[in-house]
Amino acid sequence: MGDRAEKLAAAYQAARTTLPVLEQHAATTDHSSEFPVKAVDELRAAGLMGLLVPVEHGGAGGDLGDLVAVAGLLATKCVSTALIWAMHCQQVDCVVRFGPERLCADLLPRIAAGDVYLASVTTEAGKGGYLFSSEAPVVSAGDMLAIDRQAPIVTGGKHADGFLITMRESPDADERRVTLCYADRDQLTVETTGTWDTLGMRGTASAGMRLRGQVPAHQVVGEPGGFRAVAAESMIPAGHLGWSAVWLGAARAVLSDVLTMMRAQGTDKVPDLTADRLARARIDVELVASYLAAVRDEVRAHRRAGTSLSAMPTQIHLNNLKVAASELTFRAVDGLMQVAGLTKGYRRDSPIPVERVFRDLRSAALNYSNDRITTATGTLSLLDRVVTLAPADLM
Repeated sequence: MGDRAEKLAAAYQAARTTLPVLEQHAATTDHSSEFPVKAVDELRAAGLMGLLVPVEHGGAGGDLGDLVAVAGLLATKCVSTALIWAMHCQQVDCVVRFGPERLCADLLPRIAAGDVYLASVTTEAGKGGYLFSSEAPVVSAGDMLAIDRQAPIVTGGKHADGFLITMRESPDADERRVTLCYADRDQLTVETTGTWDTLGMRGTASAGMRLRGQVPAHQVVGEPGGFRAVAAESMIPAGHLGWSAVWLGAARAVLSDVLTMMRAQGTDKVPDLTADRLARARIDVELVASYLAAVRDEVRAHRRAGTSLSAMPTQIHLNNLKVAASELTFRAVDGLMQVAGLTKGYRRDSPIPVERVFRDLRSAALNYSNDRITTATGTLSLLDRVVTLAPADLM
């Protein structure tokens, strides 16, 4: 425990030391719509790629609470870099919890050393980002698995060292029998099939890709055809907690920047409308922070107890977190742009990045569509008629 505590303390300090580099390159990354290579290299060198890797494999041994804390911190300087890192950690969590021993022994030390940045390949033409089905099948070839997979969006794929790829279990399997495979980059032929020229989150470089190659059968993560369990216990909770922390960190930083700007101008009293907008932005940020903490604690409690995250109330809470965080943080920054005005809020060359974060957070509701989530949550709610609240019922 002492070694783990020391490693985590060192990781938090390392995260703070990376912030000037993230801040230095954030505007250029956004303007050029290029992957933040220097920022990610800084995270590699700082040991942060292995935050969730167990100590016995060379990592810091962090949990999803540590993911939330560090993701929020990184997002104060560069939202694209923070999201890239959070999604990498999401993939790491899947390997840690569901990877076979042979794969973990080989892969996790390399992640901890900063040698492997993991990208997620879950999107597919025709189904978008829906996780629980896949069209392209894995084809068995002796002890090897043949992969031929196209994806319209792969965050940071051009720069990834490895990939977690969802595939149909076999050519004869139902599309809902999904298998998750790990592939090293050198096991694949990797082709970029599109461009990434977007309103926001430009540095994530999430262009389409085609991946072809063969991997050993021991690189299946979880049971063949059993990806639903990996998603429920790892990919979804890590994703929704990490994303929400990024969006919260970005919105909180903009609120701080606007307040600091106003005080620097000698503003002690503001018009009622401005005060109202500041208050509402603060309320939105506080609400997201509180609900994120509640769901984080619920997930950690389940993991400590060894109980499943697939229970209906927990799934609803995770869904609600993603929707609430994406909508409320964007609403907060939208209001803060009104406060900052044309010259300090809307201009791209403003000394505070309100405009950039506004564009970045507009993507939050689209990053696994809120419409898809609320439709699912409405159906799930019929199965929880007592309305179990997060983290526990208060009445």
